[in-house]
Amino acid sequence: MGNKKKNKKSKAPAKPQPKAAPKSKKVAAAQPAAAADPKLAKRRLGLRGAAPWAARHAAKHAAEARARAAEPPLPGSARATIRTPMGAEDIKQKIAELHQALTQIKALRKNLAKSFYDIGLILRDVQARQLYLAKGFGSFEAFLEREMDLGKTTSLRLVRITQVFLKEATHEFGMDRMINALITLEAIPEAPGSALKLESSKIPPAPISSPVLPLKPPGR
Repeated sequence: MGNKKKNKKSKAPAKPQPKAAPKSKKVAAAQPAAAADPKLAKRRLGLRGAAPWAARHAAKHAAEARARAAEPPLPGSARATIRTPMGAEDIKQKIAELHQALTQIKALRKNLAKSFYDIGLILRDVQARQLYLAKGFGSFEAFLEREMDLGKTTSLRLVRITQVFLKEATHEFGMDRMINALITLEAIPEAPGSALKLESSKIPPAPISSPVLPLKPPGR
């Protein structure tokens, strides 16, 4: 009996074991999947659950796409038709020339009284070469309405002045008098003498001869 009491006294009380830390939801969800699939347990997942080779694969494909885009497209291919339309270089050149012409007109516009004839020459060149078509304008008049602050009527008259008058005469009389002279010339009707000259130059047709009637004998 005495030994039993000593053994009871010698036994130390059991220490309470620390509680295990709670597992996160992601780890708890991954463990059943890893236990079900042994290959998934061996594979190491990267960011957001993607495999490391997926990032390398995407980077390789992106580098190949950039290299293909940098190369010039083959003539006649779909990529060439979409990216470079027919006559693209010609359109770019015309747009650049039209922009240069508008820049010159803007600089000459500051001294319109002396440079109106030069503005008319530039507009005349734009009209002759149809540079306005490169910016999508259907006509020269539509281009003047949208791009010229002088207005369509004044711009057309400046072009007409360069076609009718000499530059020396325009500098001598000025812009307003040249426009008035042009309006006067356009208002004068066509001289009727020109039509008479054309008609007189034609050979008149021969007159129709009437048959000669016999003379009536006397006494009848």
